[in-house]
Amino acid sequence: MNPVGSHAPHDAAALHVSGQARYVDDIPASGSTLHLAFGYAPIAHADLDSIDLDDVRSSDDVVAVVDSSGLPGKNDVSPSGDGEPLLAVGKVSFFGQPVFVVAARSHLAARKAARKAKFSFTGLPALLTIEDALGAESRLEAPLTYQRGDPDQAIADATYRVTGAIDIGGQEHFYLEGQVALVIPLEDGDMLVYSSTQHPTEVQHKVADTVGVSMHAVRVEVRRMGGGFGGKESQANSAACACAAMAKITAMPCKMRLDRDDDMLMTGKRHDARIEYKAGFDESGKLHGVVFNQYIRCGWSRDLSLAVADRAMLHADNAYYIPTMRVTSDRLRTNTQSATAFRGFGGPQGMLGIERVVDHVAWELGVEPSVIRRRNYYPPEGSRIARRTHYDMVVDDCVIEEITSELVRTSDYERRRAGVVDWNDNNRVLKKGIALTPVKFGISFTLTHLNQAGALVHVYLDGSIRINHGGTEMGQGLLIKVAQVAASTFGQPLEAVKITEANTATVPNTSATAASSGSDLNGMAVKRASDTILERLIGIVSRMHQCQPDEVVFQGGVFKVGGEAYEFKDVVKMAYVNRVSLSATGHYSTPKVNWDRMKGKGRPFHYFAYGASVSEVMIDSLTGEYRILRTDILHDVGKSLNPAIDLGQIEGGFVQGAGWLTVEELVWDDQGKLLTHAPSTYKIPACSDRPAVFNVSLWERGFNSEETIYRSKAVGEPPLMHGISAFLALSDAVAACGDGSVYPDLDAPATPERILAAVQRQTGKANEL
Repeated sequence: MNPVGSHAPHDAAALHVSGQARYVDDIPASGSTLHLAFGYAPIAHADLDSIDLDDVRSSDDVVAVVDSSGLPGKNDVSPSGDGEPLLAVGKVSFFGQPVFVVAARSHLAARKAARKAKFSFTGLPALLTIEDALGAESRLEAPLTYQRGDPDQAIADATYRVTGAIDIGGQEHFYLEGQVALVIPLEDGDMLVYSSTQHPTEVQHKVADTVGVSMHAVRVEVRRMGGGFGGKESQANSAACACAAMAKITAMPCKMRLDRDDDMLMTGKRHDARIEYKAGFDESGKLHGVVFNQYIRCGWSRDLSLAVADRAMLHADNAYYIPTMRVTSDRLRTNTQSATAFRGFGGPQGMLGIERVVDHVAWELGVEPSVIRRRNYYPPEGSRIARRTHYDMVVDDCVIEEITSELVRTSDYERRRAGVVDWNDNNRVLKKGIALTPVKFGISFTLTHLNQAGALVHVYLDGSIRINHGGTEMGQGLLIKVAQVAASTFGQPLEAVKITEANTATVPNTSATAASSGSDLNGMAVKRASDTILERLIGIVSRMHQCQPDEVVFQGGVFKVGGEAYEFKDVVKMAYVNRVSLSATGHYSTPKVNWDRMKGKGRPFHYFAYGASVSEVMIDSLTGEYRILRTDILHDVGKSLNPAIDLGQIEGGFVQGAGWLTVEELVWDDQGKLLTHAPSTYKIPACSDRPAVFNVSLWERGFNSEETIYRSKAVGEPPLMHGISAFLALSDAVAACGDGSVYPDLDAPATPERILAAVQRQTGKANEL
């Protein structure tokens, strides 16, 4: 009996589709519960001279109104300790920044009242763009550089050179469940917090500071989120802290649920960026040196931007060995929402930069791009020098060439590439493009101490099992995977395991469910706790038979020794009668990781996840409209804990990545107001935007050379980067509109407008429309 590796359905699948899954807003609350809304700044940057809240306080059903001066404790929700006030103090730094909070007897009453504030501002210059921030030298910290060798000399000495830049847009998380929290005040100043957060311990910490108590007085529970994607790693702090502050002041339960418009207006997005590059290479397309300047727009506060920008630098090589390389990262402060974690956490931006370089090299040489890619891959074997990254980590497990070879065969890439060329030769208006791109993504938190997890496992007298760990469920299937680990360890059917909510009173000091590490960390912690209990049960049987523990064989839920066999639940009862504990904690810390971010040296990752994808597209050269016709993905998840869940993650990751690079566009006006702040103005991929033919497979030879949980590999973030194949296929289709003299130079997102402009650059007819 081994549930690990089975196609077990998501533990809440039936609840999701039937509407019975309970989210924070579904938790029954008492009739005395107050509903909260933020009053926010209608200006991007200004001194706050005064604020008149009289009309707000006198509004119907309003119970309390609080600005920064009325908070009971600290006014800080920053995850980085940089100082990010819950409510603005003396100055506002972006359009939508919370300035006060209203508590009313209904959600609608709170929102209506919050709009009645009268502000007096002295406007200040607003830095909104990368150019604005560079001109004002507005940075979160000094530019950081990682370098190997002398790339300037290598580029100068190279036979061929390319230079260019790519602008990369941000992305709204657009989780189905918005930011929401419910706080219930308990006796003795304690607080019970229900929060839609990926980081319960951080919410616990920030709530404790907000109301002026120790962390042991705050309990945070998270049963599930309706999506997160990184948007609830730090951004959930504000709603929870506002509710806690008001619960402290009013002694009443308080709930805050941001409407979609307010959510999009106030919360952070994926970091947008500009990446400038120059590269030198030889006639075969082998890269000799690359220089990147990464300009990252971080918004008004630090949030998690330094770590995001670091990861963009760490993924500037993707799957390619580059002998000499320099990556300089400029982390720019602007008067916009504080950009935050988003699936991939900077890796996608860094990876897109090097993929643009390789594509540009292929265009310069007139060689099919996949050929140039494969010539520059890290080798699976050979000298350690050719397998060392620009940050000095050895790539021991590189399987990207094997994956690519298999994908080329299974996707019929060569024949289809020839077919695309033939199509374009015979069709003037509709043009096709095709691209193959690799993924090599590092798994671990780059802040080393976050690579740890705890778990608590109980076994009951009837043999049923209850597990708790610090990971949070946001739809990705973490809980079912960890339940499979416990069931397999004890040799029990999956239904014998009860999956419970994350709870800071049960498992303390947890890390965020992020960095694709949820299954790695929490699965191993649960395995260790389960093994401890299993060892005790084996001890019971060995003492009964007066033999050594290693003489007891446990298999399929049965203990065997000396010709006798005992069922699991029978031995559990024996343990209880003999006063042996049937509860255990487990702790896991990721081995081998060590990282000096300022030097840019060390081993920031435990291992790499790999994959490759082929996308084929068609564009209308007269309108810029396009379709993704087909995508084939082959992805390495090691020994899969749950193939069904993993396939779903890969499919969803690709669609989200393709959405980021094609249809999802954030637009601010010249006053710093986000214009795309609702589903009516911000477009995410719909079902019809999926590839018409969508083939996704797990690499059957996948195996993790590191000792992860059952030799599996993380699958949360890496698949998002497969969306790059769709973007570069669009670039390939644009190139087919010209005579080969102009590189497509497509920016992201590749909206129809941008595609049409790129086509016009190819044809030289930009001024004719």
